[in-house]
Amino acid sequence: MHAGKPGLRMLGIAESYRGRHDEGAISHLAGVVMRRDLRIDGFGTDEVTVGGNDATEAVVRLVQSVGRPDVRLVMLSGAVVAWFNVIDGAAVADETGCGVVSVTYEASPGLEDAIARHFPGDAARLAAYRRLGERTEVALSTGATVWLRSFGLDPADAAALVDAFTLDGRVPEPVRAARLIARGLRCGRRSGSR
Repeated sequence: MHAGKPGLRMLGIAESYRGRHDEGAISHLAGVVMRRDLRIDGFGTDEVTVGGNDATEAVVRLVQSVGRPDVRLVMLSGAVVAWFNVIDGAAVADETGCGVVSVTYEASPGLEDAIARHFPGDAARLAAYRRLGERTEVALSTGATVWLRSFGLDPADAAALVDAFTLDGRVPEPVRAARLIARGLRCGRRSGSR
């Protein structure tokens, strides 16, 4: 994948979840199709169960629902969403034919202890998290540092693409735009306007 190609299209995906894990609660996912020249070229939405195991399927549906075969890359704002709902990046890459890169913004020892504490005996969830593998620390040209996991995509290419799509700070533009939409969906639902 060539990061400088102006027609390159990426689907940035972010969620709306913010701290509540009531039974049956949902979190909204938003996806924004963005060209390399940073023009928004489409979007879609889906939902995941808070504390569930359906995030991978929701991401695949979201990729398919935007109906854009020219999208070559999926950028996730984290591979664990909605209170420990794990996105299997390798499965998303296999099912969609897109490279997948997960971006996180803080150094951490990982989530194994938290998963074990909140979901005792849930060996499948813990195994799904472990399959994500280690994150790679990447310094962006903005001066910020991010941590990446890539699937179906060379880690060096993933780092170059994240850097190319980050104008300032540490949040790449496709993910930043998707966050805004996801937050709007969350707020709209709460206010009754949706």
